[in-house]
Formats: sequence, structure tokens, C-alpha cells
Amino acid sequence: MESDLLTDAVVPDAAQDLKAHARDFAETELRPRASEYFQSAAYPVDIVEAAHDADLVAQEIDEAYGGPGRSLDEIVATVEELFRADAGLGLGIVSQSFGTEILQEFGTEAQKETYLRAVAEGEKRTGMAISEPDTGSDLAGMETTARLDGDEWVLNGEKYWIGNGISGDYITVYAKTEDTDDRHSNHSLILVPTDAPGYEAESIPEKMAYRASEQAHIVLDDCRVPEENLVGERGQGFRMVAEFFNSGRVRVAAHGIGLAAAAIEEAWEFVHDREEFGQEVADFQSVQHDLAEMRMEFESARALLWQAVEQVMHGEDAERWAAMAKAKATEVAAECAETAMKLHGGRALLDDERVTRVYRDVRMPMTYEGVGAVQRDLIYRNF
Repeated sequence: MESDLLTDAVVPDAAQDLKAHARDFAETELRPRASEYFQSAAYPVDIVEAAHDADLVAQEIDEAYGGPGRSLDEIVATVEELFRADAGLGLGIVSQSFGTEILQEFGTEAQKETYLRAVAEGEKRTGMAISEPDTGSDLAGMETTARLDGDEWVLNGEKYWIGNGISGDYITVYAKTEDTDDRHSNHSLILVPTDAPGYEAESIPEKMAYRASEQAHIVLDDCRVPEENLVGERGQGFRMVAEFFNSGRVRVAAHGIGLAAAAIEEAWEFVHDREEFGQEVADFQSVQHDLAEMRMEFESARALLWQAVEQVMHGEDAERWAAMAKAKATEVAAECAETAMKLHGGRALLDDERVTRVYRDVRMPMTYEGVGAVQRDLIYRNF
């Protein structure tokens, strides 16, 4: 390829040095270890620690609480690079602080000092528990409950696909605390230490993708935590999470862009290094058209992503732009991975091939923070 796919051209000047730093880290620490961690499905403790040392963890936490306090454009610039190197390891890094953005916005000063600083300094891991075994995208339909008993919340229910649900030190749990006619005012957010009585978690076994990241099935059985662990206003969990999803979906779009770049790189390298019927595979016009289509869709999705970054940072039609970027980028990643697999032929069936890992991994960001149909609902609603 004549140019770098993740070019700086669309990245704000202030984020370019950080992007270069993330690329160096990703190429040195992530890409060489990706196959190893995919095969073992082990939690990447050493990678996460290295990312802390490189100042690439908990980037959204303000300097006042020990973090770097980076803006959305800076974070997106690093996420593209991490996920191009390997999505499983990339998620292992970015998920260390999942949910802290909400806590920073709506939590009490005591909560921030206790929970944010520990994550920023690498002393604790966190996660956020929203999805349930029978409910994924319907935020208002989550059935896990929390009732106030004296000065304690008592939580009951199950959560599924929860990052760091086992190794994390605390989880921000989305639970039903009210019973009103307004489905959007029934849920709250509660900080739950993973050593609290009644908290049990087990690993979701043998995932086909993102194997280096941890997702858990959590069971809350009369799990008790102090009343002061409520985050923000009671009954406003839906609105807090919905607001968080605007920046979250933009970051997930960056997951997709990183994966799409990896798929294109693998396809380009393979067809230019293989001969069939007496000529280089890349000389066939149909192959050239496949690569051209991949590049067009990639550039379209990336331009949309960076436009969405700008819109979300300035609060202008944030929900619509975030939804468009998330849907487009993750779906383009899947399309690019599919084409790359086709161009690899039989080699695409080998687990050790990078293109095979990419093909598996692209399914995940299409799902989390809302499937494509949900994004299209949001786009139409904000048309």
C-alpha cells in the first residue's frame, strides 16, 4: 500500500503525538503477543501492566483523580491503533476503566476519590454491568433489582457479558430500583465491590473472539452494599447510561476502524505475495476491485467516525452521529474481514492466521453498546 491506512490526516494535531505513541506500543507489545493470548485465552496481566506504564489506561479519568484527563479525540486516536494490533488485547486495556466516565460525571466526591483514583493508578480494575442473559439492548427492560433495606442496597438478578466481572475490584451495576409507569425512570446505578456478600461471577467459556479479554456471568443473590454506593440520582440510571453511550459508541466505532485496517492489511499483503495461474493474485481485476471496495468503505467509515468525534465533543446531535459512526464502522469491519477471508482461500481456515482472528473479532463490536438495528432506530429518531 502506498499510504498508511490510519493516517494522521484526519486526526487533530493535538492527538497525533499520542497516536504515534499508541502505535509504537501496539506494534511492540500487542501484535507480537496476539496469537499467544488468543490460543491461551488468558487474562493479559502483563500487557495491561505495560499499558499502565505507557499511560494508555484510564485515559478519560481527570488529572484531579490521577488520570491523564484526555479528550475524546485523543482516546479515539489511541483506540484505532490498539485494535488494529489486536482487538482482544485492545479491549483488555480499554476495559480497565469501563464505567468510570459515568462515575466521574455523576458520582460524589468521596466516590471519585475512592474509586477513580485507584483505577487511574492501576491499583484496581473496574467494569460495568448492564446486559443480562435475556436482555441485551433494551435498557429499560433490565430485570436485576436493587431494593433499599435500612442503609443498604440489596441486589438480586443476573448480568451477562460483563468485562472484568471476575478480576475487577468493583462493578457499576445497572439495576431496577423503582416501579413507575415511566420505564425510563426505573433504574439506578450502584457500585458493587466484587467481594461483597452475594456477588458471584464465572467466566463465559470458550468465546470465539476477543479471547484475551474477560467477560463474565454475574449472579447477585441478596448482594448487600452500602446505601452511599448509589451513583447519581436514584431512578436516573437510564438517562445516565444513554448519555454515556454517545462517547462510548464513538469509541466502539474506533474498535471497528482498527479491525477494518487489520483486515485490509492482511488482504493486501497476502494477494501481493502469492501466485496463481502463473501470475500474482493481485493482478486479477476481480481481486483489485475487492481491494478497492474495501478501501472505499474503510475511508468512508473513518471519515464518519472523525466527524462523529467532533460532533460528540461539541454536543451537536451527539446521539445521531455516534450511532451512525458505530453502525458504519463496525459493519465495514465485518465486510472487510469477510472479503479478506475470501481472498485468503484455504489459509483463512488456520487459527494462527491474523486474518482469522480479525474475522472472529469483528462480530463483537457489532453487538456491544447496541446492535445495528438499535443504531438505526437512534438515527431515525434523531433524523
